[in-house]
Order: sequence, then structure tokens, then C-alpha cells
Amino acid sequence: MVYKITNVLDTFLDIPSATAHCDIPCKIYDPSAAQVAAATIVRLIDIVNETLKAEDVMSLAGQNTIARCVMRKEEEAEKVKHEVRIIWGDYFKAPQFERFPEIHGLTHNIMMKASVCKQGVAREDGEALAELLNQFAEIFWATKDVKTARHNSPNLPNLPTVYPSL
Repeated sequence: MVYKITNVLDTFLDIPSATAHCDIPCKIYDPSAAQVAAATIVRLIDIVNETLKAEDVMSLAGQNTIARCVMRKEEEAEKVKHEVRIIWGDYFKAPQFERFPEIHGLTHNIMMKASVCKQGVAREDGEALAELLNQFAEIFWATKDVKTARHNSPNLPNLPTVYPSL
């Protein structure tokens, strides 16, 4: 009904139309949320493994820690997939695809590795996901002609992380 009313008004008022190619305003996309989520996955895996080695692993507190870490790990893996899917689907367009055709395969590998991280608790999988996201971040920033540098994150688990050089 609102559409019909607007359409009729447009006929008489000649309202100019607006178009957009992004769900959100351009230039605010950033892969850092996915990178933080991947580091969080590794840290949560570390906590699970530390808890499993503790003497009171079978205590209610130990089981609670493991359950909470597994739940959060799955949420963070889903966040990785969500953030990357948005950037890949909404930000990357033909010019970026032409310049970086490998972004399709890289994005698919991120999705697959994030799923592996949801399924298991191997630290190596979390580290591999973080590395894939570093590659994604390097390509993302290169599309904006922003140089990047790798530094160990100051937060645990202190993984090498790609940052834009601003």
C-alpha cells in the first residue's frame, strides 16, 4: 500500500530517485572485526586446552568453562563468516575482482576453515584461519591503496596480524 501511494505521489511530484550499491555507506568496511574474531577463536581453544589439563577438569567450574568457551568459539567463527561474507558480497565489485581474482577462492577457504574451527578445538586450525584472514585483509587494504604491516597482536594469543599503515 505504501508503495502504491508513493508511486502515485511520484507521478505528480516527480521525486528524484536515489540508488546505492552497498547496504551500508561506502568506505566503512573493515576486516578487523573478523581478524579479532579469529584471534578470539585461538584464545578460546587455548583456554579449553588449559582447562582440560587442570586437575579439576571434571568439576562443575571446569565443565562450565569448557562449555562457555565452545559456545563462544562457535559464535566467533560465525562472526568471521558473517564479516567476510559482507565484505566479499557488498564491497568487492568487478574492479577488485579483476585486480585480485584469488579473492573468491580465499573467501571460500575462510568459510571452510571457520567451519572447521566450529567443529573442533585444534589450535592449528584457528591459526590457519587467522592467517587466511590476514591474506584477506592485505587484499582488502590493497584495493584501497593502503599499505599494511604485520605485527604480533598485543592481546593473547599474540598472533601475527595485518594492520593498515595509517
